Amino acid sequence: MQLIAYVLTWMLVRIRSERGQDLIEYAMLGGLIALAIIAVVALGAFETPLKDMAKGIGDCVDFKSTTECKPF
Repeated sequence: MQLIAYVLTWMLVRIRSERGQDLIEYAMLGGLIALAIIAVVALGAFETPLKDMAKGIGDCVDFKSTTECKPF
């Protein structure tokens, strides 16, 4: 009977332990940094097409009679 109580107490202490919390926080921080790096690289790679698209949208929204709106 004492062995079962000891095992249950040991399990409760291990479950409530915060040892793994630091590891999870560091993993989430590393993932966030990696996501930011990927976003910066992707935006750098698509910089010219994004600028062209924004200019085309701006020309169409401007409603100039000389501007021709074309779908991409």
